[in-house]
Amino acid sequence: MSNLLRERTRSGFTLIELLVVISIIGVLIGLLLPAVQASRSAARRIACQNNLKQIGLALASYHDAKGGFPPGYVSTYDAYMQKEIGPGWGWGAMILPYLEQQPLFDRISFETPIQDPTQQTVRTAALNVYLCPADNMASNWTVTNGVVWIFNGQTYSVLDPICNVGGSNYIGVFGIPEPGVDGDGVFFRDSFIGYSNITDGTSTTFAVGERASNLNYGRGQATWVGSVGGATFWSCVPNPYDSDGGSCHQEDGSGMTLGHTGEGHGPGSLQGDVNQFSSRHGFGCFFLFCDGHVSWIRGEINYPTYTALSTRASGEIISDGY
Repeated sequence: MSNLLRERTRSGFTLIELLVVISIIGVLIGLLLPAVQASRSAARRIACQNNLKQIGLALASYHDAKGGFPPGYVSTYDAYMQKEIGPGWGWGAMILPYLEQQPLFDRISFETPIQDPTQQTVRTAALNVYLCPADNMASNWTVTNGVVWIFNGQTYSVLDPICNVGGSNYIGVFGIPEPGVDGDGVFFRDSFIGYSNITDGTSTTFAVGERASNLNYGRGQATWVGSVGGATFWSCVPNPYDSDGGSCHQEDGSGMTLGHTGEGHGPGSLQGDVNQFSSRHGFGCFFLFCDGHVSWIRGEINYPTYTALSTRASGEIISDGY
């Protein structure tokens, strides 16, 4: 009986053996975790590229059906009020039938302003094809109008809510200047640009680019819906980029759905204003080109090349390998 008891006692783990096993498991987990994280990051990059490719196919189908790309957004300017009054629906809403979203498209009243209460259900829809899985862009966020200022390095604001809209990580390329009217890119207010208008070449002209929510210190919001009339965005530049403690300047609602390249920095720069391009994939972002291909554009790209890629008919010569 005592021999059997000794055999059973010997079959168990000692404390030292158990600690060794736990240590080995910990080391293995430590070795595998970076690989798992890298795999997830790569999967998110691929998913983001696929979103842009789907958007590219939808834009091409729209072009085939209508003879040109959809307008960046549609709006009327009130000279007395000195602001756009809508309706504001943009390119992202107009290609919905080509993204297998015909029922949602059918519920939009394109003559009615985005912020009208009757459009609440459609304007707040969350669409996976417009959301990059690497970012935490809100699927639904509040458009505002108001005032922002910086005092002693702190940002303060008084913002009046207008309406909620569905979030997006993909914005149309306006060109070099601030978004709005008569852009030198493919999308702007009431635009209708066809392939024949893109004389710089469809393979070297941006159509759509990424915007991450962390752009301009967390102010990088965008929507697939369009440009809400009366909306304001604020680009604020606190220290260390401004020696006097910071400054803010107002952007209009077109920056909700359009972006530009003209601030002197490449994509992904922390110094970029609120209506530019960025991503959570690293320093740079993905762009969809007018011919339908998707490429990664490095944040360190030669700046004149970057701006040249954003224009449709400026006549720049762009070499390979940008």
